Amino acid sequence: MRDIAVKIVNFTKKFGNFTAVDNLNLEIFDKEIFGLLGPNGSGKSTTLLTIATVYKPTSGDIIVYGHSVSREDYEVRKLVGIAFQDPKALWIDKVEDMLEWHARVVGYSRSDARKIVKEVLETLDLWEHRNKYFYQLSGGTRKKLELAKVLIQKPRLAILDEPTAQVDVPTKHKLWNIIRELRDEGSTIIIATNDMFEAEKVCERIGIIYKGRLVAVDTVSGLKDRIPAGDVIEVVVEGDGRITKVVEELSAIGRVEYSNGILRIYVEKGEEKAVIVADMLRTRGFKVKSLMIKEPTLDDVFMYFTGARLTSGFEQ
Repeated sequence: MRDIAVKIVNFTKKFGNFTAVDNLNLEIFDKEIFGLLGPNGSGKSTTLLTIATVYKPTSGDIIVYGHSVSREDYEVRKLVGIAFQDPKALWIDKVEDMLEWHARVVGYSRSDARKIVKEVLETLDLWEHRNKYFYQLSGGTRKKLELAKVLIQKPRLAILDEPTAQVDVPTKHKLWNIIRELRDEGSTIIIATNDMFEAEKVCERIGIIYKGRLVAVDTVSGLKDRIPAGDVIEVVVEGDGRITKVVEELSAIGRVEYSNGILRIYVEKGEEKAVIVADMLRTRGFKVKSLMIKEPTLDDVFMYFTGARLTSGFEQ
């Protein structure tokens, strides 16, 4: 049984008459990378900001390593580091000065602060920007600077709100590796994202949140397996003349389509069913030229659970 880092119990957050998060219940395990996946306005940031004690729950509670955000916010803040969706700094802040100040606030001595800031700036390819003012930085560079604060702090719980928004594709991959390394060093990480590729590549488990409600929680493969007949086994065969009988037999496994020598069988848990399909075809004298299993995408998963499409705009 894995230890629980964050336990969210009947958490609701309202702003006036608007309910941003509605009765959320969720457990996040120690030293996992957990993703909250949903469109803008779904309640992701509100949830993260409440975990970080920026907001207080309207009702319910959130327990961070045994401490309540409602009653022990001071203790929770000792455990949490957050990279905000919109980078926080004054326009006239200098990069190196700002990070050294942050390092001193989280407990480094003056000499150690200089060392860790230099190390993190080099890791994030920001060293050349160290003497620039915040207003001189691009949007992507500001996002990396926001992440730098968390890497300096190395908190027990790291909260990353849209951590790779506005950065290019190679930089995304580098930042994902850095996030994994932070987890390997002992941090629990919560990522809020609407980037399906990011969620699939980085997160161990994903919670789908939509219109303030949590609609599903599982691993990526677990979520895909929950779509009825979501996998497609696509087989290219030779032996057209006898295919009708086999199509009838395969229909016991899943819905079957056949055209131009290609069989498509729509099933659940395609990896298991593919072996059965291949054996059935071979024993009946068909030559299997190729066999491919196509899984549903996270967009398909999101559509299944919410009835809406989650568009990412990010390509590998």
